Amino acid sequence: MLRRLFSVRGLLTVLAAVLAVMVATSPAWAASVDPYVFRYLKAREPVPVEMDAQGNTRLFSASDLSVGKRLFEQSCINCHVGGATLPDPSVSLSLSDLKGATPPRDNINALVAYLRQPMIYDGSDITFWCRQVPETWLSQQEVENLAAFVLRAALSAPGWGTENFD
Repeated sequence: MLRRLFSVRGLLTVLAAVLAVMVATSPAWAASVDPYVFRYLKAREPVPVEMDAQGNTRLFSASDLSVGKRLFEQSCINCHVGGATLPDPSVSLSLSDLKGATPPRDNINALVAYLRQPMIYDGSDITFWCRQVPETWLSQQEVENLAAFVLRAALSAPGWGTENFD
């Protein structure tokens, strides 16, 4: 019996069974996770992102951040390559610039509010550089994923929002 268990055929059968279980139980999102999210946003596990000015956080998965990155690439990258702001290079998507805006845009709720109704940096008037993102265009979850991507990139991605973006 032991001899049969350790035969090549037996080992191949066990290997095939293990692989079948791994494939059947692996997360479906793994194929949809952008490598940038793993490498530069360091999001192999869900990561906390600030939701509000009180410091409350919510966990965003690598899949959530990948969706946010895809939405950023579809809608924002023309003006914000690497977190820079081409229409106004003096204001980037760096964490310090997001914090310095009026009102600050350094948490999910604040950045979502900005995306829903974009205002110039000092908050005194609407801006025509950024498009308004109504819920008919992006759902609340999608716009939060987009905001989480921007904030996580501002926190973790080397060179994000600086002249040294690689």
